[in-house]
Amino acid sequence: MRGTPLLSSIAASFSAFLLACCAPAEQSGPVVLAASSMQEGLGAAAERWAGKGYERPVLSFASSSAVARQVSEGAPGDLVITSDDRWIDWLAERGALSGAPLPLVANSLVVVAPAGAAGPRSLEAFAADPDAGRLAIGEPDSVPAGEFARVALQSMGLWEALSSRLAPGENVRASLALVERGEAALGIVYSSDAAASDSVEVVETIDSRTHPAIIYYVAVAAGSRHPDTREFLEYLISPEGRAAIAEEGFSLP
Repeated sequence: MRGTPLLSSIAASFSAFLLACCAPAEQSGPVVLAASSMQEGLGAAAERWAGKGYERPVLSFASSSAVARQVSEGAPGDLVITSDDRWIDWLAERGALSGAPLPLVANSLVVVAPAGAAGPRSLEAFAADPDAGRLAIGEPDSVPAGEFARVALQSMGLWEALSSRLAPGENVRASLALVERGEAALGIVYSSDAAASDSVEVVETIDSRTHPAIIYYVAVAAGSRHPDTREFLEYLISPEGRAAIAEEGFSLP
């Protein structure tokens, strides 16, 4: 865990989990701890699930690293979703999951700029202009979006030129917010995050061959007690559940 903002985020999320855990099971659905980039996609799936007569799941979002640490430390939750295999495998190794993780949806990386702003329209042009400002990415040592971005920049031969100009965020939505506010000239985020914002525009799509495949994984937390957990998991990985998520800027793995 790095820095006060991330600790504050974890504390706030943990409080939300406690409140959800204290509610009677019949008043709320399963608690889902998910990567921050899943907000719209998972929200859409949860709404469709609730439309079938189930109690709406309780959704809480943070970076995959924060979610994984919360689960490993006993935060109440039923399902966990990470945006890469590293953190879900980390949980499995610690006995924090019940059953094997399952692939859910996929994503891609794009470069965004503030909507309507003048400035570089590609990473190469940005790297060539030392006065262009900062590049927002997720924290490259812990946040999957930042790790994927770093690998992509290294593959493109741009890491050395840009590593000193980064504005790292505690999760991908924090990186998106920096661009939305104009505090970063460009940002590398998931395509689903770009689709969720009217304040940024995509100026470049990063070649998927420059980084590992971005696959989200879902698993049941070892401490799950909600009777609808397994059924909601089955719904998420069904064609209908995956389609609901994919409509929000994701793709199928």
